[in-house]
Amino acid sequence: MGIFSEYIDQNLDWPTLVNKRKEQLSEISRLRGGRAILTFAAALSKQAPTMIEYDDRIHFIDQISNLSGDKIDIILETPGGYAEVVEDLVHHVRSKFSEVAIIVPGYAKSAGTIMAMAGDEILMDSTSALGPIDAQMSQNNKGFSAHAFLEGLEKIKSEVASTGVLNRAYVPMLQLLSPGEIQECENALAFSQELVTDWLSTYKFKFWNKHSSTGLPVTDAEKKERALEIAKTLCDHNLWLTHGRSITIEDLTKMRLNITDYSKNAELADAIRRYYTLLKISFDKTSIYKIYETPTSQLYRFAIPQGVPLQTQTPDHVSVDLECPICKTKSKIQANFKEGVALQNEAINFPKDNVFICPTCKKQIDLSTIRGQIESQTKKKVL
Repeated sequence: MGIFSEYIDQNLDWPTLVNKRKEQLSEISRLRGGRAILTFAAALSKQAPTMIEYDDRIHFIDQISNLSGDKIDIILETPGGYAEVVEDLVHHVRSKFSEVAIIVPGYAKSAGTIMAMAGDEILMDSTSALGPIDAQMSQNNKGFSAHAFLEGLEKIKSEVASTGVLNRAYVPMLQLLSPGEIQECENALAFSQELVTDWLSTYKFKFWNKHSSTGLPVTDAEKKERALEIAKTLCDHNLWLTHGRSITIEDLTKMRLNITDYSKNAELADAIRRYYTLLKISFDKTSIYKIYETPTSQLYRFAIPQGVPLQTQTPDHVSVDLECPICKTKSKIQANFKEGVALQNEAINFPKDNVFICPTCKKQIDLSTIRGQIESQTKKKVL
């Protein structure tokens, strides 16, 4: 049986789910020699601000403050975001820890890839993926790659140089551009390359002292050259074609970037996969869209800022107003935290199997997400 099926069959309540996450996080730390460990993860498919943004700083720094030691592992799951924020986060981590490893059990795309390049070690397996770091721009409500944009302009310039004529089809597009916007694209692209080049040569390559082929010492200039080569490859929109493309261990190895394949350590691989599965289930059961956590602490961000609208809340129970999506019948559902609590105001007991049947149209409504939301908010188990 797969790990996901195993946990789904257990129908874990929220407190148990949190405890199991913490157990696996602690196990990863133990297997990694007792290193400090932090999770910075987003629910990639939710309609919420899942990208790395400025508001992440306070949560990230808060959880870092709970850790000690001089080595840290960061479990990273992100669709990307602002490279400027990543720069701030990396500087903070590097001010506290002499050695940093980035563990990618799933996806660390775009700015997440830039962050991974700041690690002394990057841990992935065959199901992990980084992504291109070509800066993404927005103009006239359209998103596009800065690299592809500049390449397009170069093609127009080359065509004009060779023919002596500007194709009229380009005129409307060019009229919308300003020199400042072109410069902004160039700056954004240069910024991504600069961060990756600097971090790879400073951190990832700091233990690269001899050439494996010749045994000769590796110079700082050679580290910079290799780092710039990798940065340009990661930025090359012509190579990857789409910003969402997955870059695997095999791709990174071809770039001559050393990646630790954690699948070769059976115990570590099991702990990481179990933790990642529990993380995904945590997102699926609730409206949480970001988790920042250590083995002893955690912070959540909810897609619905106020959480589930708890109409009544006592130490013994909460009640939730529910509207049927088909017939619009309104029902009050009471979730009890202990046995023998009387139903209040014509409420209906929260179903133990999470399936509520509308009393009017008999529509079956899955309440598992609401159960998870209640439990994550109140930190109590719904009976």
